[in-house]
Amino acid sequence: MGILNEKVAVLLPCYNEELTIGKVIDDFKKELPNADIYVYDNNSKDKTFEIAKEHGAIVRKEMRQGKGNVVRSMFADIDADYYLMVDGDDTYPAEYCHEILDVLRNKEANMVIGDRLSNGTYTEENKRNFHDFGNSLVRNTINRIFKSNLRDIMTGYRGFDRYFVKTMPVLSPGFEIETEMSIHALENRFLVKEIEIDYRDRPEGSESKLNTFSDGFKVIMTIVRLFKNSRPFLFFNLLASLFVLVGILVGLPVIIQFAQIGLVLKFPSALLATGLILMGILFFICGLILDTIAHRNRQVYFLELVKYRERNPLN
Repeated sequence: MGILNEKVAVLLPCYNEELTIGKVIDDFKKELPNADIYVYDNNSKDKTFEIAKEHGAIVRKEMRQGKGNVVRSMFADIDADYYLMVDGDDTYPAEYCHEILDVLRNKEANMVIGDRLSNGTYTEENKRNFHDFGNSLVRNTINRIFKSNLRDIMTGYRGFDRYFVKTMPVLSPGFEIETEMSIHALENRFLVKEIEIDYRDRPEGSESKLNTFSDGFKVIMTIVRLFKNSRPFLFFNLLASLFVLVGILVGLPVIIQFAQIGLVLKFPSALLATGLILMGILFFICGLILDTIAHRNRQVYFLELVKYRERNPLN
């Protein structure tokens, strides 16, 4: 497939971005004059919808609130060979699109991540407290669990091929969608490559929709949920080890006392220790069963990927 015949879609999920959306659309039109630019307006209370139309974007509405809901509709509705997804807040320079598309065209990756963190521009530009800490926490946790080495998990600038977009089940409703996409790619062995990009803070008057603590908590819970679903043996083994360890600590004085006087006087401690250890054993058994189910589900998913490739040999 030649570059002239390929179809590129630029995806711009938006909520109250009237100050920036026009410039973002114009920037991508300049860089990719033949691309289709889609703006999905997520119940904006300002003139985002009207301004996006005036600047020539294909504008649609997504009534279910949350970025994850917008991405789910975009992935389902839009047909293209390559997809660029970027926030509509003008924090990501459009010119990096060429480097991202080159990686996709060369089949080097199914998902390309625009890495804001490695060159230091995010730290210099971002004015919001705790965001650096949150990014580091999420990155280190995911890399440890999934034995990966990603540098920017939560960036809003990404590129995808059709294979990734049409085979990813989007489950997250909100800002945790970036974390879900990263984990999905790692868990299912999609090719992932990171490209260093610059980051610039929002222009004055434009406000972030990301709540540091509530959305950060949702991201953490997403990691826990996906960890449980994709690595159930490890997840439940950690719980089993914790319960058994606490049970041993609680029961150790009872055992020592019994060894000294031949009697069990601390019945509550003995019962608690027994219950904790039994819970640990149950968690271990749950981990074994769920790991078998997860392995089977993974086999089914990989077979579906093979069938998709057979139906779409050029993807």
